[in-house]
Amino acid sequence: MSGWDEGGVFYSDPIPGGNNRESAASDAKRLFYDFIRNFRDNNAYTYRDQLRRHYNLNTDFLEVELDDLIAFNADLANKLQTQPAEFMPMFELAAKEAADTITYPRDNDEKVRPIQITLHSDANPLPVRVLGAAQVSKMIKVSGIIISASSTRAKATNLTIQCRNCRTTKEMPIKPGLNGSTLPRTCDRIPVDAEEERCPIDPYIILPDKCMCVDQQTLKLQELPEMVPTGEMPRHMLLSVDRYLVDRVTAGTRCTVIGIYSIFNASKRGSGSPVRNPYLQVTGIDTKNSGPGRNKATFTPEEEEEMLQFSRDPDIYNRIWRSFAPSIYGGDNIKKAVSCLLFGGSAKVLPDETHLRGDINILMLGDPGTAKSQLLKFAEKVAPIAVYTSGKGSSAAGLTASVVRDAGSREFHLEGGAMVLADGGIVCIDEFDKMRETDRVAIHEAMEQQTISIAKAGITTTLNSRTSVLAAANSAFGRWDDTKDADENIDFQSAILSRFDLIFIVKDEHNPERDATLAKFVMNVHLKAAEASTDAEGEVSTDFLKKYIQYCRTKCGPRLGESAAEKLKDHFVKIRGDTKRIEQETGKRTTIPITVRQLEALVRLTESLAKMRMMPFATEEHVEEALRLFKTSTMDAASNNSLGDSVGDSADLETMLSIEQNLKRRFPVGSRVSESRIVQEFTKQNYTETSVKKVLAIMLRRGEVEHQMQRRVLYRVK
Repeated sequence: MSGWDEGGVFYSDPIPGGNNRESAASDAKRLFYDFIRNFRDNNAYTYRDQLRRHYNLNTDFLEVELDDLIAFNADLANKLQTQPAEFMPMFELAAKEAADTITYPRDNDEKVRPIQITLHSDANPLPVRVLGAAQVSKMIKVSGIIISASSTRAKATNLTIQCRNCRTTKEMPIKPGLNGSTLPRTCDRIPVDAEEERCPIDPYIILPDKCMCVDQQTLKLQELPEMVPTGEMPRHMLLSVDRYLVDRVTAGTRCTVIGIYSIFNASKRGSGSPVRNPYLQVTGIDTKNSGPGRNKATFTPEEEEEMLQFSRDPDIYNRIWRSFAPSIYGGDNIKKAVSCLLFGGSAKVLPDETHLRGDINILMLGDPGTAKSQLLKFAEKVAPIAVYTSGKGSSAAGLTASVVRDAGSREFHLEGGAMVLADGGIVCIDEFDKMRETDRVAIHEAMEQQTISIAKAGITTTLNSRTSVLAAANSAFGRWDDTKDADENIDFQSAILSRFDLIFIVKDEHNPERDATLAKFVMNVHLKAAEASTDAEGEVSTDFLKKYIQYCRTKCGPRLGESAAEKLKDHFVKIRGDTKRIEQETGKRTTIPITVRQLEALVRLTESLAKMRMMPFATEEHVEEALRLFKTSTMDAASNNSLGDSVGDSADLETMLSIEQNLKRRFPVGSRVSESRIVQEFTKQNYTETSVKKVLAIMLRRGEVEHQMQRRVLYRVK
């Protein structure tokens, strides 16, 4: 018995038990039918209207909230979640019958089209690594990142087979998912008389033109990076989607999926092994509430009020950067810059569809032991989306995307790398100088255009990589050498340096007063750790800072004010003029070029400072702080000349050419010699040590000489 009570709530009886399985299935289908036809929310027939609208638009699917089904009939919803393989087909049959009664009048020859049921649930997702045999054949919900998606294929739902001997045909239904089917070994035809022979073994063939098929796609889901325990490999799961769920997500998409946890036999050689591989037969995909992604976060009204109240704090900028890595001494400007990186500027799409990135890239270059790696680790912890990697263990394919061949179908498909998985967040790359040059070139496009173009194995596509890059590297000699120019210490090409908005030179300077303060600070940190006081947080807790960054990136997109834009323009012209003057005085170009990219970097820094305060427009105050950060980082690095420039500049071109000619005579092609020995011999010939080292550096850049044996020996290449 079912109906509407006086309060407007629909009530229904639980599913009858009984021994008659067909009767129970019929009752369940009737209840599903009543749910679609009669469920109301605010006096509106939610699913009846949705089904009519979708069917008339030829989109034959129905989105169902599991909470609505629970409110309608809790027993029915429980059966759907515990026995989904049996009750989902009943639900879709009930939807087809409901569509037959509520849609427009059809001709006698027109049949109602099948309806697909897609589910949505607000329940908490399960971690991928806790799934086991207990969840098989149950409805589960998991979240993660799609790392690969196969091409769309045709999956047969009803095979038409024919006997090659007697030509009789019959239909054979196929279960959904990745499970295959086995053709009957014998024909069903019974001989009419005793003299007639039976059909031979394995007589059936498939008639492809008479089979019923649907679109099917295989996805690969990886658990979220923040859910992977330290030292563990991330777990993966195969997903099978069909019909209207096909092509809903691409590689790099963070999503939450709900479906039937099933098993299939991955081996093509029979099914004798009792071991089966798990996969998820997807019944719903949600990309809106799938974690802290770009424009995908949700906040409660209380949290929003707390965020807005915090944004009105006049000292918010200082509170934020002082709360960044409070256990690390010094580096105030770097902490301020990384705080700006976490908030980011405002991305823009121009009328001609040109994309201007809003993400900020920062490079920390200098001596070891200056807490660069610790800053990267803290940034990874406080960023809503972050991927940490080390330069030596990273390849071009691992950072961008790789093309792999599927073991079953032998087809090629893409698997996203670190910069694709961190879309909407940051990528922390430690030991940036240890990467191979070919691998560094691969991320040029990702750092500026924020896309990754792939043209391999017949696959030509473009993936999004809207991410900030926070990199740390050592100088060319391990430690920063003040006796050498900046271009000798910085072993990077101008193409990669110009893509960094800010470049910090981090030096480990010897200062007794600073060393005493640093030692006292480190001792206090260790004493607090020994006292089990783990609350080494700053003025703002890490969890709140992470939520606030996420909220600002989602809700705020400031722009430059007119006065701020005018001030930025004037200062950029002055910076370019100062750079030109320095180049004329020294007679050589700066290592870090000052181009229009640096003007855009200043714009992004100004917008990020306004975003911290949740302001719609950036002011001149934000411009001044952005210029100060730029001058203390990139400009200082560009003008960081050696202490021996006065000696080196006195050596004219003829002297340099003379040293080079003598070097080549003394140092034939294919020979090896100690660098210190070369310098000693030429200093005895009244050449300055600085001039000799500069000539060697020039020959190294040309590729005429190579370093070997830990930079102690020089090898003449050409």
